[in-house]
Amino acid sequence: MNPEPANNLFDSRTAVLAAVVQVVLVIATALVLALLLPKSFFESWGWLSGPVAWLVCAAITALILKLDLPRAVFGAALVGIPSVVFVILGLHWLGALVAAALFGVWCGRYAARRLTAPASA
Repeated sequence: MNPEPANNLFDSRTAVLAAVVQVVLVIATALVLALLLPKSFFESWGWLSGPVAWLVCAAITALILKLDLPRAVFGAALVGIPSVVFVILGLHWLGALVAAALFGVWCGRYAARRLTAPASA
């Protein structure tokens, strides 16, 4: 018998954990890269290195939280798209926070589905 109600469409614990872990990993990655690489690298290659770092952090978040890896990375790619608007507006880090919150929602949504899915026989 599944202890979760069948109409539970959102796992808030997973959502919060996914968002927090993603933010911590992205900040840690940014700090390490900022220490190791010159500013000119980010001016030339930020358009590529930022999204790659975001996806790698999402993969690590999925592994830490034992989430479905392909689904988490796919979700991270989707929620990263709106952050491009923030980058264009010069609000890069606000966009990263919004994307992390959306990533948490994505993870909380599919984690709830996993919890309420009928057990296979």
